[in-house]
Amino acid sequence: MTQKESITSNFKLPKLTYRVWRVWRRDFDVFMKTYKVNFFPPLIEPLLYLVGLGYGLGTFVQNIDGIPYVEFIAPALVAISIMNGSFFECTYGSFVRMYFQKTFDAIIATPISIEEVIAGELLWGATRSLISSTIVLAVIAAFGLIKSPWFILIPPIAFLGGLMFSSIAMCFTSMAPNIEFFNYPAFLLVTPMFMLSGTFFPLSRFPPTMQVLTQAVLPLTHIVNLSRGLMFGNMEAFLLVSLAWTAAVTPFFFILSINRMKKKLIK
Repeated sequence: MTQKESITSNFKLPKLTYRVWRVWRRDFDVFMKTYKVNFFPPLIEPLLYLVGLGYGLGTFVQNIDGIPYVEFIAPALVAISIMNGSFFECTYGSFVRMYFQKTFDAIIATPISIEEVIAGELLWGATRSLISSTIVLAVIAAFGLIKSPWFILIPPIAFLGGLMFSSIAMCFTSMAPNIEFFNYPAFLLVTPMFMLSGTFFPLSRFPPTMQVLTQAVLPLTHIVNLSRGLMFGNMEAFLLVSLAWTAAVTPFFFILSINRMKKKLIK
């Protein structure tokens, strides 16, 4: 296969049918069997951050653009839950289902194709983001930190952002020779995004070049922008840029991840 043919095969449109939802439903049913365990982390984690950082460390931090620190980090907690919910579901979770549980092999033995199995996994990862972010959003609302009715648009943003992170995660899964491999994206991608995407301090603290680089390279930056804008009601033009960036990157990685995983599974 030539280099051109290899690149073309990575971006071949997958053939998907309604059976994608069968895969999604299988993952959902498994999730609901252990729903108490699955709902507990996204419920407790924002409480720890809000109390420890927001109300604890926040008493030593000046207001940011006139906003108390606890209110500043609240939208970031939603964005972080979107990233974590989908990324780890489609790395560790998908790898376990593929290699250890042999779930993919069992599903492919039915009329469901490889492309549909991977697409179903990606949609489930996006759903995990939606569930996790909704729980975090409820916790934040209980603290009275939501300042705009525009927050109602966060769930669809969570699903779109979750699909983006799921697709990026699945690209790493397609390269993983073993489960320890995921330490690389966790420490080299997820952790930098966690710290440097405007989550716990504004990007304006960076030099201009660093600000541009962060906006261009770190996907979480745009999800933080959207979450913060919708929760505060700051419907500025830069939100459209973040939305357009996310909407453009998502199908790119969605198609790439399906084709990369197809090659891996066929081998």
